[in-house]
Amino acid sequence: MTYRQIKWLILLIPTISVGLWEYVRHTVLLPYISMSMGNWLSTIIVFLVTLYFLNILFGRLERMQQELQRERSEKAVLEEREKIAKELHDGIAQSLFFLSVQVNKLGSEFSKDDHSYNKLKKTLQHIHDDTRSAIQNLRNLPAEADISWTRSLNAFLNDMESQHDIEIHRDWSLKDEDLTSKEKIELFACVREAIINVIKHADTNEVWLKTSTTPKGWICTIVDYGLGFDSHEPTEGFGLKILQDRAYSMDWKLKITSTKGNTTVMIEKEELA
Repeated sequence: MTYRQIKWLILLIPTISVGLWEYVRHTVLLPYISMSMGNWLSTIIVFLVTLYFLNILFGRLERMQQELQRERSEKAVLEEREKIAKELHDGIAQSLFFLSVQVNKLGSEFSKDDHSYNKLKKTLQHIHDDTRSAIQNLRNLPAEADISWTRSLNAFLNDMESQHDIEIHRDWSLKDEDLTSKEKIELFACVREAIINVIKHADTNEVWLKTSTTPKGWICTIVDYGLGFDSHEPTEGFGLKILQDRAYSMDWKLKITSTKGNTTVMIEKEELA
């Protein structure tokens, strides 16, 4: 039913119901009911018909308005994502590419074992990869407009598995309604960063992702059995720092433990009393 049809029905139903009642009343029921009773019945019948049919029509009208508003919001979000992706590609990504070219030219002036040069090159490559990944994520939009956050996360994990030859074992018990909109954004970013760190540094083709609910909140754990590192020593990468900053901004607990052959990242949310 179209929007125009609903509007016409809202206008016509009360008029038609009154007309039909008055016709039946004067042609069939006039010998049986008084004029006063007929007037009262007219009011009651019109009220009941209007209440029943118009309630249904107004409900449909409201749903159509909500769907239209949702489509407009989604279109605005998609346009903004594309705009941001274009700005990243035309601005930061191009600048990073030019900078990497300049750094590679400088490489001939340094020894291949020069720590500062290697650190600079590694850091630049990391930033470049993250920027390209951000552009890709902005442009890879879900085909279904009503795709849930959990399905979006699974789509990202599937992409990681296909692109990097890694198996991500999942035990995900959190539901979309367990998280606020901001928590979804930040937790997705934390999981993404943790998975990418495993791919880049752990030298393993398996990782375990698990969530569970607690009486006060939830826990998300990412575990791998790769190279590991000394969690008490500072690292040169940005991944752990990004995780720490995001967890701190959300008042989440972040615990990272690593030994040779095992690394565990645990993110925990506890509701404030």
